[in-house]
Amino acid sequence: MQRRQGRVNAGLLLLLYQISQVGLQNIPSVTLGVLALNIFLFLNPVRPLSEVCISVKESFYRKNWQRLLLSPVHHADDWHLYYNMISMLWKGIMLERKLKSIWFAYIIAVFSVLIGIVYMVLEFMLVKILDDPSYEMNCAVGFSGVLFALKVLNNHYNPGRVSSVLGLQISSKYACWVELVAIHLISPG
Repeated sequence: MQRRQGRVNAGLLLLLYQISQVGLQNIPSVTLGVLALNIFLFLNPVRPLSEVCISVKESFYRKNWQRLLLSPVHHADDWHLYYNMISMLWKGIMLERKLKSIWFAYIIAVFSVLIGIVYMVLEFMLVKILDDPSYEMNCAVGFSGVLFALKVLNNHYNPGRVSSVLGLQISSKYACWVELVAIHLISPG
């Protein structure tokens, strides 16, 4: 799990372009802060991805709890960053305006830690149910889990909407689940 170096980061450039199209003045403060933090840590990672990713083995058994804080804000590559931050941009604009900045910041912080805990619990359950210890070694980084939680929250606050997932019109109530399956099929890692 190591980032490829020495190439043009097309995903990062596209992300910066899209942010400029929205306009910094139109992005609420917490959303902008989350975008800036993720971009900064992509360009200047705290540690290599193998040392910040979350797994049962590294986080739970070795009690390396800092991974709960570091894994959500590190991304495997520029396209991983791009897709996550574009999703954060739109969800953040909608939810932060509705919930106000302090409450939205609190939700982001709580979701960031809770998603890592849920990930470890699910991996631990797979170890026990499938009797396969390799699930203890699965290591994850990225903001996707937080975004999924925000999407569910957004659907709660904006019921009755329709979303397009892979060109299919689906009730937003179910779209987050269809999107989760689609993402797993398109990019299982």
